[in-house]
Amino acid sequence: MTKPNTPHATSPIPNSVQLFPVLDLPLIQPGDDLPRIIAAGLAAMGQALEPGDILVVAQKVVSKAEGRLVRLDDVAPGPEAQGLAQVTGKDPRVIQVILEDSREVVRALPGLLIVEQKAGWICAHGGVDRSNVAAPEGPEVLALLPEDPDASAARIREGLAEITGVAPGVIINDSHGRPWRVGTVGVCIGCAGLPPIWNQRGLHDLYGYELTGSEECIADELAAAATLVMGQSGEGRPVVVIRGYQPPPDASPAPARTIQRPREKDAFR
Repeated sequence: MTKPNTPHATSPIPNSVQLFPVLDLPLIQPGDDLPRIIAAGLAAMGQALEPGDILVVAQKVVSKAEGRLVRLDDVAPGPEAQGLAQVTGKDPRVIQVILEDSREVVRALPGLLIVEQKAGWICAHGGVDRSNVAAPEGPEVLALLPEDPDASAARIREGLAEITGVAPGVIINDSHGRPWRVGTVGVCIGCAGLPPIWNQRGLHDLYGYELTGSEECIADELAAAATLVMGQSGEGRPVVVIRGYQPPPDASPAPARTIQRPREKDAFR
């Protein structure tokens, strides 16, 4: 009697996915060449991009490289910001920065301002944030979301292709809250070179039932997985490589803005 074949402990598992951070990247400054910095970081680790790799890049370093920064001392709050500051209890200068980068105020509550940011993302404070932007002893600086995160992702992809010869899929992720659940989750706000959504309508489950309303947000799932590796505070790991994931062959690359639910289908606003 022969024993069944069993995989060795180091054998790759079919359909498995590997995630690893690009280590020891410098603190990003306005004007920095992110693709070149990422490629150098990979080389220093003895790594190189492989066909099919997906890079997840934290929004904060993209915003810093693109100069999407505002000094709080330079902000003069207007009447609307003053009024919302009374409701939320927040600094009216911060409220002014949020309003200037937003299309619409969705909800204002004590401690919280939810807006539709100019790129279309509905999120707390329009993604405006002060963490990991500037040293505490310097002037207070806020970071805004990239002006066009899809274009930012495309530029990173094109730059890496030029430097390395490999054009990876690129996701720009940010941490967003959810209205019905506690805690933030990494989500995709910029996408290039991979499908953000997989429409599974017409497929069948294990019992033969046809799926009629299933759409899987691949980009958000990959962004959330990478966020576990990045961390969300002082870890200093803003770039993660995802290796081994194979997008569905029937799903086409598209920008992240296709994730946004049309306003007429928004059941809660």
